[in-house]
Amino acid sequence: MNYDLFVDESCHLEHDKISVMCIGYIKVPRLAYDKLIKKFGDIKLAYSIHNEIKWSKFSKVRMPFYKALVDFFFNTPLEFRCVLLKYKERLNHKDFNQGSHDNFYYKMTYYLLRPNPPKVEYRVFMDIKDTRGREKLLKISEVFENYHKGESPFVQFQHLRSHDNHFFQLSDFFIGAIAYKSRVLKGELPKNESKFEFIQYLEEKSGFLLDEGTPPWEMKFNIFDHQPKQL
Repeated sequence: MNYDLFVDESCHLEHDKISVMCIGYIKVPRLAYDKLIKKFGDIKLAYSIHNEIKWSKFSKVRMPFYKALVDFFFNTPLEFRCVLLKYKERLNHKDFNQGSHDNFYYKMTYYLLRPNPPKVEYRVFMDIKDTRGREKLLKISEVFENYHKGESPFVQFQHLRSHDNHFFQLSDFFIGAIAYKSRVLKGELPKNESKFEFIQYLEEKSGFLLDEGTPPWEMKFNIFDHQPKQL
């Protein structure tokens, strides 16, 4: 079975005074793509949702819809994985030979994707980040080709706009919830009871706390908790 990965990120900027960064994907079996995308669209229609779904546009009145999306995810072969970077203020790109924050961002993308097993093919779609994104995607592709000795399972890297695909939006929603909880616990944001109602529902369905890492072998809903060394 081959897969499509829809990658999005939250709080990825370097000097935004935000202590966390989260990058993650929704993994879609290619043979089931048409069926799953139609089901996703049917859920949106059932709840009269006609615009893009984003964590930044969270609305209390849409709670039944949000919970229906969580149920949809856990009742289908979709998978989610993310890298949750805490203590972003500790990053020192010069000392750790990363060159720049952009290079670090794409290195995190590499760590995000690497656990996917070989012997199947993956197409990786990423939300358009900046005008230099194409060269960075080529670099990631080159790194995987070297890692897999010319037989990388990641056969395609491509930019798309998030509003063009429902799975980007689901990825945005999950990583938005994960980053939000960590920021609230750090005191960066006030606690919104409606958002925490959704977070609790997602935690109950997944069996994991959103501010902690999951076991590395977890397949359905995986969070890699990454913390840079203390300066």
